[in-house]
Amino acid sequence: QLQLVESGGGLVQPGGSLRLSCVASGLPSDYFAIGWFRQAPGKEREGVSLIFSGGSTYYPDSVKGRFTISRDNAKNTVYLQMDSLKPEDTASYYCAVATYYSGYYHTLDPKTYSSWGQGTQVTVSS
Repeated sequence: QLQLVESGGGLVQPGGSLRLSCVASGLPSDYFAIGWFRQAPGKEREGVSLIFSGGSTYYPDSVKGRFTISRDNAKNTVYLQMDSLKPEDTASYYCAVATYYSGYYHTLDPKTYSSWGQGTQVTVSS
């Protein structure tokens, strides 16, 4: 059974950095992608990065150059390094796994992903 557990959130000042971790136990070897998403109060959940099983990555313009996704296969862990944080990055952050890709939605659309962690809160404030 696939389980995802995020950690690493917290309070950081604008311009600061945080590294989030997502431990994926029971991860199938043929998964499609692992993504990081965020959701602020009153807003829709949005994707901020993904890493395909082959290792390629994707970022939307809103975080490109500031966020970096990586993984440690031996630890079944995916990381999200977040630099130059802004107050608008404040949200709950979730990792998720897409076990296959139907092609119906964008690769970073939440509807592509079937398994989700419980989330970790990131607050960027002075």
